[in-house]
Amino acid sequence: MKPSRIFDILSIQVEVHPLDKCLSDKRNGKWKSLSTQKYYESVNLISAALIEMGVKPQDKIALISTTNRSEWSIMDMAILQAGAISVPLYPNISSDDYKYILNHSESIYCFVSDQEIYDKVFSIKSEVKGLRDLYAFDKIEGCKNWSDLIGVGKRAWNEKKLEKTKSNVESDSIATIIYTSGTTGVPKGVMLSHGNIVSNVISATRRFPFENRNQKALSFLPLCHIFERTFIYGYLYNSISVYFAESLETISENLNEVKPNFMTAVPRLLEKVYDKIYAKGNELAGLKKTLFYWAVEVGLKYDPNDKSNIVYNIKHWIAYKLILSKWKKALGGNLEIICSGSAPLQSRLARVFSAAGMTIAEAYGLTETSPAISVNDLRNGGLKIGTVGKIIDGIEVVIADDGEILCKGPNVMKGYFKAPDQTSAVMEGDYFKTGDIGALDKDGFLKITDRKKQMFKTSGGKYIAPQVIESQLKQSLLIEQIMVVGEGKNRASALIQPSFEQAKIWLDEQGVSCKDDPESLCKNELLFEKINNEIRLHDHKFGKWEQVKEIRLTPEIWSIEAGHLTPTMKVKRKIVQEKYQNLVDEIYS
Repeated sequence: MKPSRIFDILSIQVEVHPLDKCLSDKRNGKWKSLSTQKYYESVNLISAALIEMGVKPQDKIALISTTNRSEWSIMDMAILQAGAISVPLYPNISSDDYKYILNHSESIYCFVSDQEIYDKVFSIKSEVKGLRDLYAFDKIEGCKNWSDLIGVGKRAWNEKKLEKTKSNVESDSIATIIYTSGTTGVPKGVMLSHGNIVSNVISATRRFPFENRNQKALSFLPLCHIFERTFIYGYLYNSISVYFAESLETISENLNEVKPNFMTAVPRLLEKVYDKIYAKGNELAGLKKTLFYWAVEVGLKYDPNDKSNIVYNIKHWIAYKLILSKWKKALGGNLEIICSGSAPLQSRLARVFSAAGMTIAEAYGLTETSPAISVNDLRNGGLKIGTVGKIIDGIEVVIADDGEILCKGPNVMKGYFKAPDQTSAVMEGDYFKTGDIGALDKDGFLKITDRKKQMFKTSGGKYIAPQVIESQLKQSLLIEQIMVVGEGKNRASALIQPSFEQAKIWLDEQGVSCKDDPESLCKNELLFEKINNEIRLHDHKFGKWEQVKEIRLTPEIWSIEAGHLTPTMKVKRKIVQEKYQNLVDEIYS
């Protein structure tokens, strides 16, 4: 059975392989599970309630949750069954952003997770024309609770009416409007149809070993992002139990409790995990320390496709048995696949995690493409480290004369909401212009080299692709965030937010006494020299015009809240440049 609309995925699971533990959350210290049947019943009752409340086809309903939770998935599926459009919002954007998106999307209801989100939305509710009411997942004084809709649905239950409403929803109907965070400008509302997303669920999940039963997945990336959301639909389609992590801070604990087979991640998280494990090697002594770093070096040379090097394979077997297997055990012990997306992944991370028995399958796509365009697959030689995999079924990719990746297929969005001119600007006939620069190799693997809009020229007319340089330099444990600058200048430079935790550890090891506040650390000449020297180690990988000649350290932690980063942890280049223009001027003065 193949679904044509998103909610068909749940119906298929009910009929084909219902689960006792379909969705699970940790509440009050204990995991609480929802069966497929209970999930399905709740969705039906809330769909009935929404219809009773006057929700019409293609009405918009907003969802905002601080953490991933079953209530979000239930509401999302219920909204879609009622023929309405779900509008997911990031929890960590400002009240002004909420006001803009809720007004622009014409949302008539808004469901929030907790008190903090409720307060932010309530503060601008009177300024949102058309917003009828707020509902909360948590019990909040003065706010209606989402569970009230169960009662409304029971009283208004009419199976024929619900089935008729569902039958009127077509594959081409808009399912969701997702407002891209973007690194500049006003958010754009990406309109994705049921068919856009379902086509991606079917094609992308073929690249993963989801055929076995009794598998589990841990979910912690924001459900408002299409990357995680499509994966959740994919887990449902393949009858994989989904466990929602409590928060980013509890991932390690949740991994060991759930012991999942799969999860998704963004490169920054994988970098942090690697850095923490690597730093633990410093705590060892003697032979144990020597063995640890030897095993890491073996892992950093791992190639899953090379079975011919007998000497290396013996070394890897020893490294895995003595050291690397403990990495896997620390992350639950059963983790087979980590799908990485949203930003470029350093090859060293793909190698060492895969050497530890946890294959990182790097994928590529955009919100506008639902999202997957290409995915690596460990099976049958379908994984090549340093690439984002082969193009998934049903999608056609061509490389334009200027290197831009163009994509055509059933996954390409219906357009930007209320922005036909912006839609036209990113389309070339039937092809969507991704804005990314890349190439297809002779084996059909796609490699991304940079964002087209982020590339810049030096005063000497040489092009610089900053992401490539930044990805290399972030291998230093002392660099938390970095942004290469130098457009129109005679040399490349960089703004750096040091890893203040690692900086303090390194200075302590040198016997240097220094205050551990960011301001003092950034002024420490020894630390500045050390970071500069680590950057020099990468000079040979770049042309002379690409080499970062000067750096400046910023005492602020680059964060989503402070505006340095998007909700998906990408650097907002324009904002960071503006914040530290004085440092840039100092470099080039």
